[in-house]
Amino acid sequence: MILINLLPHREARRQERKRAFFSALGLAALVGAGIVILWFGVLQQMTSAQESRNRFLAEEIKKLEEQIKDVATLKAEIEALKARQKAVEDLQTDRNVPVYLLDELVKQTPEGIYLTSVKQSGNIVTIGGMSQTNERVSEMLRNTAYSSPWLERPELVEIKAVTLGKDREARRLFDFSMRVSIKRPQAPTGAGSAASAPKAKPAKVS
Repeated sequence: MILINLLPHREARRQERKRAFFSALGLAALVGAGIVILWFGVLQQMTSAQESRNRFLAEEIKKLEEQIKDVATLKAEIEALKARQKAVEDLQTDRNVPVYLLDELVKQTPEGIYLTSVKQSGNIVTIGGMSQTNERVSEMLRNTAYSSPWLERPELVEIKAVTLGKDREARRLFDFSMRVSIKRPQAPTGAGSAASAPKAKPAKVS
């Protein structure tokens, strides 16, 4: 006996394939949506973690900025204290300058020279005196230029021969004037330096 299928089997297979396609499409859509939701959640978690790190960094930066301000304030205070200390030291040194000046003049004035005047104007000192020879004056210029920690840049202003006394007691001397600058050496500082400075020889300065 022969059986004949009169149902539209082709249409049924077509409908079956269509249902399978839409089922697969729906499943793919669900999988894709799940992946998107999962990735979105991961991104949200990463963003939240990064924001938390950013907040932590911002707080630490703020703390560092405060510390930097404190350090800058301390540096400014230290510089101000150094400036005050230097002002006090300069004032102390300026107070002792006449003592050092007279002591240096005694040390650097060679034998045969007698000083008659010493005038100070700022850092410039004008010295007047009498010398037995020109060479003595040259020696004093060399001494103040190279051997003195307090005096520098000596300059001879004038020198002239004069005769003192009459007849047999007449003596030929050289009247001179010179300028010299005062400098501050590193060694002598403090109040005790003035007390420890050697006394000037009264025979040299009049």
